[in-house]
Parts: sequence; C-alpha cells; structure tokens
Amino acid sequence: MDDDKPVTEQAMETITAAVEATKDAAVSTVKKVRKAAKKVAKKVAKKAAPKKAAKKASKKSKKAGKKTAKKAAKKTAKKAAKKTAKKKKKAKR
Repeated sequence: MDDDKPVTEQAMETITAAVEATKDAAVSTVKKVRKAAKKVAKKVAKKAAPKKAAKKASKKSKKAGKKTAKKAAKKTAKKAAKKTAKKKKKAKR
C-alpha cells in the first residue's frame, strides 16, 4: 500500500480494478458460453432432419446460453465484490 495516498483513494482504486476485472471476466464468459451454445446448436441441427426442429433447438440453446452467461456474470460480480470488501478491510487496518 502507498503511504502517500489517502485510504479512500486507495480503496477507490481497488474498487475500480475489481469492477474492471469483473467486467472483463463477464464478457469473456459470455463469449465462451455463446460459442459453446452455437456448437451444441449445430450438433442438434445435424441430427434433426426437419429444419423447424433445428431452428427450435438453436433458439433453445441460445436462451440457455444467455441464462448461463447471466448466472456466470452474477457469480463473478459477487466474487469480485467480496474480494474488494476484503481488500477494503485490510486497507482500513
């Protein structure tokens, strides 16, 4: 920790860093989930003979992908918030 900077400024920097890390993690998670959902949709589309079934499977996998992406983003945000809170406590000491 810098002794030159006030504790509030240090805390703000820590929070900003945590927010950036959370955002980056959420974005990369969403990308990975969407990519996986597309692969699953393609496999299902190949197996299903009628095109309508393939479209439905694609929509379902997209919805599932979005849900898991949201959950993953929330989870990473919570983890980052907890880490930030811990860092704040240490900074106060």
